[in-house]
Formats: sequence, structure tokens, C-alpha cells
Amino acid sequence: MAKIPAAAVAAGGLVGGYAVARWTKKRPLGGVALLAAGAVAATQWQQAAGTKATVALSSAYVAAFAGSHPLAKKLGAWPAVFASAGTVAAASWAVTRRAQNS
Repeated sequence: MAKIPAAAVAAGGLVGGYAVARWTKKRPLGGVALLAAGAVAATQWQQAAGTKATVALSSAYVAAFAGSHPLAKKLGAWPAVFASAGTVAAASWAVTRRAQNS
């Protein structure tokens, strides 16, 4: 079975976490989805790029989640979630790609 790239897992966690929270109307359930995807992505980041990169990318993941809330007031909920997810995916791709090419 093919491994899903960490960038897709992280972006999917942000989008999926919001979708679960919104459609079930249970924010803690969305948090579980967000946390689960973040843990999978962090494991992949650790394997691909090491501890420093994992800490930085995990911090970016949490910051994107937190930052999507005020951004939603300006752009709307879904555009803010997609912007945050795209930012984390791009950062993840760049860091893990650089580590693999070193």
C-alpha cells in the first residue's frame, strides 16, 4: 500500500477536522480528527526530516489551526481552512523534500 505524503495528511487533518466538527456539530470530535492526522504527519516528518523539522512543522500545524479562526472572519470559514491547509502542506513538502535531497 502506498504511503500518503505527510503534506497531504497534514492538510487533510485541517480540512477533515473542520469538516467533522461542522457536520457533526461536535467540536471535540473534529479535534480528535485534527489530532490523529497531526500525529500521523508528525511521525512521517520525524522519519523524513528529524526532530527539529518535526517540531517546526508541528508548530506550523497548530499555528495554522489557530490562525484559521481569525482568518475565517475575513475570508469565510472554508476559504480560511483551505488557505491554512495549503500553507501547512507547502511547508511540509518543502521541508521533507529538502531533507530527502540532502
